[in-house]
Amino acid sequence: MASANAAGFPNWIAGFRSRARNAGISDRTFDAAFANVSYLPDSIERDRNQAEFVRPLADYMASAVSETRVTTGREMVRRYSNVLAQIEARFDVEPSVVTAVWGMESNYGSRRGDTPLISTLATLAYDGRRGAFFESQLIAALKILQNGDVAPANMTGSWAGAMGHTQFIPTSYEAYAVDFTGDGRRDIWADDPTDALASTAAYFRRFNWRKGQPWGVEVRLPQGFDFEQTGRAVTRSPADWARGGVVGVDGRAVPNYGDATLSTPTGAGGPAFMLFRNYDVISRYNNAEAYIIGVGHLSDRIRGAGPFQAAFPADERRLRRAERRELQQRLTDAGFSTGGVDGRIGPNSRAAIRAYQRAVGLPADGHPSFALLQRLR
Repeated sequence: MASANAAGFPNWIAGFRSRARNAGISDRTFDAAFANVSYLPDSIERDRNQAEFVRPLADYMASAVSETRVTTGREMVRRYSNVLAQIEARFDVEPSVVTAVWGMESNYGSRRGDTPLISTLATLAYDGRRGAFFESQLIAALKILQNGDVAPANMTGSWAGAMGHTQFIPTSYEAYAVDFTGDGRRDIWADDPTDALASTAAYFRRFNWRKGQPWGVEVRLPQGFDFEQTGRAVTRSPADWARGGVVGVDGRAVPNYGDATLSTPTGAGGPAFMLFRNYDVISRYNNAEAYIIGVGHLSDRIRGAGPFQAAFPADERRLRRAERRELQQRLTDAGFSTGGVDGRIGPNSRAAIRAYQRAVGLPADGHPSFALLQRLR
């Protein structure tokens, strides 16, 4: 099957050459990049069969912010203290934040990926499932080669085209990577992580990272709290939240870091967080809620903070897409319309969940839990 699929790959490359020329790629760059390109069926298999994230958040956090990762992160901050201080001085992004992204993305450089990037991007662009996206990444990768930042043989990364210590995709690299060492190359692949760390800080600076503002703060909710106040629609100052009984886990009002929203990632039965603008900045790097909390909490731990005080429920996992569709259908059938059955839990679905929860006397947290689906069944 792989051989049959690969049969048209050379013709696709020949046709792609003209599109690359139109994008400003020279024949010399193209020939050097494609000299040893091969069709990688494994990349297609992995693209088509990406596992849905259904692990309990408790398990994810135990891995993402393990004691080993925290200890290593603190050591990396010490080892690269001078470089990180210079990066902070230029971009106003704290060392612990940059280091946390590094830890999450490649375990501090130990898992940068060794897949030939041109081969995997060409294979995925040829496959066509997300052809336009991967072709845009392939063009960007060729521009990186043409600029001389890296040699074709050293341009490696993940099966999906993410590169270097902090796993930039080529278009993000083009837009935000920086040559912090001053050697004329934006080298995020080298054993020296300087350019990669600085590039991550430049990325955060571009999306208005606010130095000194936390991503979020764990909070304690008052007895009888109205969970309809959680979510991105309700924004208040920490002082206003405190007047309503929402305080830090130390029992005091959260400092005034700016307006904030409340989040209960696993519903009423787990930790609660007051989220600030920097949460959204991390989301530009990776929009998965678990990832954002992981980077934020790892950054806090590297800086010396302790673990969360409230525990994530051990059995709480995200619903699979088929289960999310089932939840929407069952809610709609019960008279709580979700505005469609597409497996995406957006504002309409959360409103329907809250309405159902109110009707049956549950905390109206709007959380699409497996327990809720079982109840509807």
